[in-house]
Amino acid sequence: MRIMGISAFYHDSAAALVEDGHIVAAAQEERFTRKKHDSSYPSNAINYCLSEAGCRLSDVDWIVFYDKPFLKFERLLETYISFAPRGFTAFRMALPVWLREKLFQKDLLKKELEKMEPDFDWRGRLLFSEHHMSHAASAFFPSPFKDAVVLTMDGVGEWTTTSVAFGNGASLEIQKELHFPHSLGLLYSAFTYYTGFRVNSGEYKLMGLAPYGDPKYKSLILDKLVDVKSDGTFRLDQSYFDYCTGLTMTNSRFDKLFGRPARKPDEEPLETFHMDVAASIQAVTEEIMLRLTRSLAKEYDSPNLCLAGGVALNCVANGKVLRDTAFKNLWIQPAAGDAGGALGAALAAYYMLLDQPRTVEAPDSMQGSYLGPEFDQSDIENRLTAVGGQYEVLSQDKLYDAVVEGLTQEKAVGWFQGRMEFGPRALGGRSIIGDPRSPAMQKSLNLKVKFRESFRPFAPSVLEEDVEDWFELTTSSPYMLIVAGVQKAQRHEVNEADTALFGIDRLNISRSSIPSVTHVDYSARVQTVNKETNPRYHELISRFKEKTGCPIVVNTSFNIRGEPIVGTPEDAFRCLMGTDMEMLAIGNCLLKKEDQDPALAKDYRQSFDLD
Repeated sequence: MRIMGISAFYHDSAAALVEDGHIVAAAQEERFTRKKHDSSYPSNAINYCLSEAGCRLSDVDWIVFYDKPFLKFERLLETYISFAPRGFTAFRMALPVWLREKLFQKDLLKKELEKMEPDFDWRGRLLFSEHHMSHAASAFFPSPFKDAVVLTMDGVGEWTTTSVAFGNGASLEIQKELHFPHSLGLLYSAFTYYTGFRVNSGEYKLMGLAPYGDPKYKSLILDKLVDVKSDGTFRLDQSYFDYCTGLTMTNSRFDKLFGRPARKPDEEPLETFHMDVAASIQAVTEEIMLRLTRSLAKEYDSPNLCLAGGVALNCVANGKVLRDTAFKNLWIQPAAGDAGGALGAALAAYYMLLDQPRTVEAPDSMQGSYLGPEFDQSDIENRLTAVGGQYEVLSQDKLYDAVVEGLTQEKAVGWFQGRMEFGPRALGGRSIIGDPRSPAMQKSLNLKVKFRESFRPFAPSVLEEDVEDWFELTTSSPYMLIVAGVQKAQRHEVNEADTALFGIDRLNISRSSIPSVTHVDYSARVQTVNKETNPRYHELISRFKEKTGCPIVVNTSFNIRGEPIVGTPEDAFRCLMGTDMEMLAIGNCLLKKEDQDPALAKDYRQSFDLD
């Protein structure tokens, strides 16, 4: 039995294909169209999933869309009626789009499916799941737990912003919800907007900026903006926000509360004030999540917690939930945002509608989240030759040796191997890697390769068997969704003069034996690498450990700022030639920058909107 899940029309469109409960393929549309957070109908992702399964659309038993458009339209109408006459301008702009496109998504889906196969029986095979059920299903069904509490948090689905479900075997039932406009995701996005970052893509920047500040506004936020109860439920004071009725997230009353207007990203630099604001909303987010998880642990007789929804990508808060130990075990869907809704919709239909049995797999059934396209060696060579790439084909042993040698020379290396990752994180399939022992690597990668803000942190990929020697983490973290402290034995003492520094001035202080992945608070966003799920990446890091004694490499996504993660060898070659990256390993092909034709180097930074 084959079920295709689709998420589309808001942000991060994706498709996923499940066959008899097994996840065959999943991918975001952005990786094919090269438009970050692409919200369009995911025709490329659907075609990929079908090709991976070796089938046609007519061989798919069910198509499941990840939310219910009529319920969203109901929220739009009720919200504008509740706030009228405020927000008429926004309502006037939104209504034609809804009437033309979003309200009639069933008809739009029908037309797109008929383009692929005119005789496809869409009436008998098209289903709709609720948004938070899709999130919850994506979190529970692939998890390694027979039973679990499932907490989903995001901006908003149809009406729901936070949900609690309980899963047991093949059953999953949502038991309580918080509704719009009271949303932890929208609260965090409001501060994303206020500090000058782009909503729905800049939230991770706000999280990365937080350690440079002090949470001096935490009490102000809790006193004025959000009323948090002891069990973690909350309500937002809408008089400070504009997302219900306007074209911005916050309003003049919000500006007055904090003493200045929202930062204009292209005109105003980041100041200590913005870092303190970031630290404050991060602290509030952690407080709400901890209150929620502690109360749920008392209420439910299960040691297991699953997380999904956009808020579950806040890896700093996730780390605190894990260390809090209210729940013994934690599993987070790697594609926690809307893209993962496509997978959840398919799994919800398979287990809940069709009442199929579930087999729990260890470590989970996500296959390391390596669910996207891969390219065989001959295809890689043909593609590289077509774009003018100069490469040598090496044995696996020699390829590892050459890449390790490059890493020890502090070179930035593109690593393009196996299947592409599903979700927002590069996990050693489409990564740029470096030597974590280099004090200059973070700044160099940010400014010369990624072309992004210098404060943005990088993640360590560490051999799973060595994680406890280097990080304060006693469990695996395969999806880079947990922040943990660097072990004290690896830390460096900071002198008095460096301690007195504040803000971005603290960035260049060497704090550990792996300074390029150690944040200013001695934390790191850890990815543990397992030999079974990614043998090539594991072997590379093992070779690096043999040479250096360090079982860790720097890992950042293979792209420049504003660009989706590379999807093809051509994308990877363009990135090599458009940046200061020195080496590229694709399959068994090794490319060195100095061997390439300089005429092929193109600065393509203007091709993408900045995130």
